Amino acid sequence: MRGVVAFLSVVVSLGLADDNRPLSDRTRQYLTDLVKLDTSNPPGNETLVANYLKQVADSHGIACDLLGNDPKRLNFVARLRGSGKGGRPLLLMAHSDVVPAERADWTVDPFSAENRGGFIYGRGTQDDKSLLAAELAVMVEIKRRNIKLSRDVIFLSEADEEALSTGIEWITQHAYNKIDAEFALNEGGYVLETKDGPKLFQVQTAEKIPTRILVTAKGTAGHASLPRADNPVVHLSRALIKLSEAEQPVRLNPTTRRYFREVSKLPEYAWLEPIRRKLDDPATAQAAANQIRAHDAELDAMLRTTVTPTILRAGIKNNVIPNTAEAQVDVRRMPSETREELLARFRQIINDPSVDVSFAPGTQMPATEPSSVTTPLYHAMEHAIARVYPRDVVVPYMTRGATDGSFLRAKGMAVYGVPIFLREGSDSRAHGNDERISPKSLEDGVELLWQMVLETAGVN
Repeated sequence: MRGVVAFLSVVVSLGLADDNRPLSDRTRQYLTDLVKLDTSNPPGNETLVANYLKQVADSHGIACDLLGNDPKRLNFVARLRGSGKGGRPLLLMAHSDVVPAERADWTVDPFSAENRGGFIYGRGTQDDKSLLAAELAVMVEIKRRNIKLSRDVIFLSEADEEALSTGIEWITQHAYNKIDAEFALNEGGYVLETKDGPKLFQVQTAEKIPTRILVTAKGTAGHASLPRADNPVVHLSRALIKLSEAEQPVRLNPTTRRYFREVSKLPEYAWLEPIRRKLDDPATAQAAANQIRAHDAELDAMLRTTVTPTILRAGIKNNVIPNTAEAQVDVRRMPSETREELLARFRQIINDPSVDVSFAPGTQMPATEPSSVTTPLYHAMEHAIARVYPRDVVVPYMTRGATDGSFLRAKGMAVYGVPIFLREGSDSRAHGNDERISPKSLEDGVELLWQMVLETAGVN
């Protein structure tokens, strides 16, 4: 009921909107409206957002569709037609769901879009309704100004990105012609401020692959008053410690190799230059990566597969030794690694016949090659950023997170995490408490996105 009431209220605000507002004001209004629509996943209810987007598109005469097989979890696709002389379409994409938020852990209502202390607070302000609002505003602005396009611009808002990726999977299987494009702008890029040098515009061209693992230990049930050597809780604990402490192999790819080279030129990362040169030599790679970890865990996570135990299950009563103990492990593997390589290595590390390692059920994201840095879209991002921020640096980037972009890369589409919003502070609040974005970051970001889209799809 709350979601329905919120939807009705934002539709009312939409109807009263001033059509001549600046791009930044329009984006801020869209973000405020979208945050108020609770699309926490589970259960999702992304149709709330899809209907809102349709209301906006319809009010401006933008052709659009609601797509999907679940009435409560629909995807949204809109298209502005171009001449085609510039090439195949440009796709703008951003997901409509958000991760859940515990109200007790927030200082504001997570779905209020409250403006306080120079920030807009709310679940999705970073991941990913800020990008959704900016892309919607750009589509509306193109239509309002009747800008002639050299290629089609498609806008996609997909459901269920935060869990099973059923939205993008349904579209790629049943309606790919609706979004088929030469390249796409997606989440996953960031603007990173350095202490003593230029800002770093990180264009996400690759991403690590989430690989959920089950580690299961089996033993003999018995009375806890008599300790047993085959206690599965003990064996599971040892297995998890081995996995967590094992040094995973260092693997570079074209994206990370270039990223480390460019970053090491910045004053703040001068320490990295002598170390990074050792990463290509198998004899020195592990030691070099360990040095990097001591300085910067984020950089270390770009060099090798990471292993994080997250959920444990064992036992039914304090005085009973259980038959089994199970752990779920969140593994982010390098794109060049296969699932089979990973499983074989983990079993070798654990080296315990009473412990089984297997893949958790559910969708497995595809591993893909990095998107090219020679496409017209990548060059358009470079040109737009250089025009607005001439002293700053653009560099391809591999994120440790995951997006729906990998499903499109697997179809041959070049997908880029667009760096338009500043990563404020040392830690992102995406998925965290008091998620927020500054109006200045939102305003600067949508203006940069506008420049990128016109550079790619506008008529010169």
